[in-house]
Amino acid sequence: MTAAGTPAGTPTDKPTLTDERPPKPRPAPIPDHDSAPYWRALRDGTLLIQKCEDCGHYQLYPRDRCLACRGPVAFVEASGRGTVYSFTVIRQNYARPFRDWIPYVVALVDLEEGPRLMTNLVEIDPAVSDDAGIVLFSSAT
Repeated sequence: MTAAGTPAGTPTDKPTLTDERPPKPRPAPIPDHDSAPYWRALRDGTLLIQKCEDCGHYQLYPRDRCLACRGPVAFVEASGRGTVYSFTVIRQNYARPFRDWIPYVVALVDLEEGPRLMTNLVEIDPAVSDDAGIVLFSSAT
């Protein structure tokens, strides 16, 4: 024992733990047959949703048939307008792909056409994100 009460040979200064590794890329979706056009359009800056060719029902996320009547569906461009249903500000996330984004806003948005979309809101100050009521979607590029 030393005078400080630590066992002999034990360092008294603990090394600081830092995670200096670069951020990992964010997880990317793996498109399937039904969703490939949706992800391709998003990459090009366009938000697509599906509309039933029989009953006119809008839906999101892509499926092979209408959820309301099982009719055929086609992709249509969304208006890009919606209303925030709910949101939260992420202030703590230790996952390497997201830690450099903190704080960021994750929201559920009711699109003008009807479907509800989970997204992150950008160009909104999380300190005043209560102002986020009407959302206009735009290309990330």
